[in-house]
Amino acid sequence: MTVVPITSADLKAAEVSWFSALCSDDYKYLGVPDGALRSSWAHCSKIVQQSEANGFRNILCPSSYQVGQDTLSFVAGCAPLTEKINMLAAIRCGEMQPIMLARTVATLDHMLKGRLTLNVISSDFPGQTEPSPYRYQRSREVVQILKQAWTADEINFAGEIYNFQGVSAEPARPYQQNGGPLLYFGGYSPDAVELCAEHCDVYLMWPETREDLSQRMQAVHARAETYGRRLDYGLRVHMIVRDTEQEAREFAQELVSKLDDETGSAIRNRALDSGSYGVSRQARNRDLADMDGFIEPHLWTGITQVRPGAGIAVVGNPEQCADTLQKFIDLGCHSFCLSGYLHDEEAERFGKWVMPILRERNRGRMLAA
Repeated sequence: MTVVPITSADLKAAEVSWFSALCSDDYKYLGVPDGALRSSWAHCSKIVQQSEANGFRNILCPSSYQVGQDTLSFVAGCAPLTEKINMLAAIRCGEMQPIMLARTVATLDHMLKGRLTLNVISSDFPGQTEPSPYRYQRSREVVQILKQAWTADEINFAGEIYNFQGVSAEPARPYQQNGGPLLYFGGYSPDAVELCAEHCDVYLMWPETREDLSQRMQAVHARAETYGRRLDYGLRVHMIVRDTEQEAREFAQELVSKLDDETGSAIRNRALDSGSYGVSRQARNRDLADMDGFIEPHLWTGITQVRPGAGIAVVGNPEQCADTLQKFIDLGCHSFCLSGYLHDEEAERFGKWVMPILRERNRGRMLAA
């Protein structure tokens, strides 16, 4: 029994996505840089191709200035390398003039023949800090302008930040003619929830206990209802799957074995959203965990030592990992954005060991790539 309504019969399914480490987030040992794993085009495009080969529906392409590559340029480069996988591209609102962004996204959508989804981000920019209400208002207006550009003949918008009148929307016409790419949005502050409830399609969460997650989904659903809308719900989580639970737990401890507090803090703080409310909740999970770092069976908080946001991993053998994800599916989570170390190797393990179990348990409900 889900804790939120399913938006449609077609979405009584789950889609499973992988992660391309564009932000220098691939490690053999957390906090220990490895030149072979840096966010190069060669390494990250290999992860994309590996993910497609292993049946993942989407590949999440994140955004960061301090480390890594430009997201939209990377997505464009992947268009001719892929055939089925959907590119879930992060955009930071305000980074590009909204009408130009609408055209850029439309161009990508045509290059990918509709295999494009957007993860909308509201954050500060390098060397620039702004009040949270301003950032969310800017993000709200950007999303409204994108939708208008993708669906109307002309862009006419009068907001607090942007004002445009009589601009042709023809150059921004996307390949997807049903309103343009779907919009993912994550954030735990009231402003973030309000923006997603009113304008976006998928509310993307970080893992918590099932009780906390249920309460969050119900609260977001209540806000969406005030706008006459229903959302889908997604979860951004790491995977550590091995033949046995003992092997998985041993790998988890090995992963953090060379990490010290100073290095972990430095890596966390380089993220542009390191001070957000959602990040503070991930730190709270770490504080509530048991001596081995688990907040629930198979939910391990160890990666929060370096990741300010999505820092919880599902740890176990294939059946245990599938069981844990199935509980989230049964809550009403529709979309899973997964990752693991090393990203290409963990994608292959998950694709071969866990994906078939989930497909069998959700026969007719799993969205194929």
